[in-house]
Amino acid sequence: MNLEEEVLVLRDVLIPGGRVCDITLSDGRVSHLGASGKADTIYKCNDQIVLPAGIDMHVHMRDGIQAQKEDWESGTKSALAGGVTVVVDQPNTIPPITTGKILQDRAHLAEEQAYCNFAINAGVTTDADLEGMARAGAMAFGETFAGPSSYGEALTRDDLESAIHTIKNLDGLVTLHAEVVQEGQDNTLATHDTLRSIAGEKQAVQIIQEIATPGSRIHFCHISCADTISTIKSKDIGTIEVTPHHLFLSHDSCTPDDTHAKVNPPLRTEHERKRLWECWNKIDVIASDHAPHTLQEKSVPFSDAPSGIPGVETMIPLLMAEVHNGRISRIDVIEKTSTNPARILGIEPAGYQPGMRADFALYPKVCTSIQAENLFSKAGWTPYEGMEGVFPDTVIMAGQVAYDQKACIKTNPTWIKGRGYIPVK
Repeated sequence: MNLEEEVLVLRDVLIPGGRVCDITLSDGRVSHLGASGKADTIYKCNDQIVLPAGIDMHVHMRDGIQAQKEDWESGTKSALAGGVTVVVDQPNTIPPITTGKILQDRAHLAEEQAYCNFAINAGVTTDADLEGMARAGAMAFGETFAGPSSYGEALTRDDLESAIHTIKNLDGLVTLHAEVVQEGQDNTLATHDTLRSIAGEKQAVQIIQEIATPGSRIHFCHISCADTISTIKSKDIGTIEVTPHHLFLSHDSCTPDDTHAKVNPPLRTEHERKRLWECWNKIDVIASDHAPHTLQEKSVPFSDAPSGIPGVETMIPLLMAEVHNGRISRIDVIEKTSTNPARILGIEPAGYQPGMRADFALYPKVCTSIQAENLFSKAGWTPYEGMEGVFPDTVIMAGQVAYDQKACIKTNPTWIKGRGYIPVK
């Protein structure tokens, strides 16, 4: 150990398996598990739950000409305040990320502003330079649209098949937005659900299963219903991501034309929401699909309102409230928000053992009420207003305090590049 590097100790941590011990952090990693020695900073954790920090593998950080919705600073502060130290930005930006240069420009913008670690996905369109973006550092390819969504155009079946084949040859991960969308008057949450139906989601998954090249790495984004999960599991092709809004919200509990609840895929009925919870053990990843829009942008007729809701800051706190209430375990939260995303993306995992990445979130053992005025997102609202959440008191990133007592601290966030990255000489 370099004697000059800062040493931080998390004291009296309850780790999985029931052992209580100290965790010593230095040089960005866990350096010792057990009784601690001298330290520059000590956090007493006997009244807290210490979890490896989250990886949110589905966010839209906006910025650029959409900076009124969110920018890299506000979005990554929001992530930290929710116990997330790695965010994976989606490519349906303005302009969309379709070349290596655009991807690297996006990353450099993030490097100037971000408060947490980040990765950038590559856009999959008919004119996209997939190989160039892989070499430029793309983490994954998509979300790739099998159905149209905000700022994202759907690919035809042939184009989708070609893209999946190309990405497989690049040893890339395809992340898929699976919807088949019907035409019709979209003026309420119920009609939004009908036009972007459960049957359409299931049909899109079946198409992808038919055309996927053997050996392809497939990840299904924001699956919204139990029937689709059964379809995915029947062929064992692809990993499954579910969002908090599909677990915690239904259109039955909203006013019929509430634009704040308009999202793709749509909120389903209360019955379907409960069925989704019954699939909890089949879900690989919980990701937020953080897609902020301003209150002004949402304050228009339903058919004109953009789809999407903010969620990176509330994702893990909502789950931790369910841990507090005994519905799920802290191991579940670790697996679905940290360990599994790291494995799927090929990111070094955070964890308790020596040598692992030293990213942790320290949670109190009490719930609080979620209030938009307390959140960092520029959106200025949350669909979870008044619901229970357990927010972290402190977040550690690379062994340094990055968030403490409602304040974000700029450390040294990293652009995490995908496996196809080739440095420019």
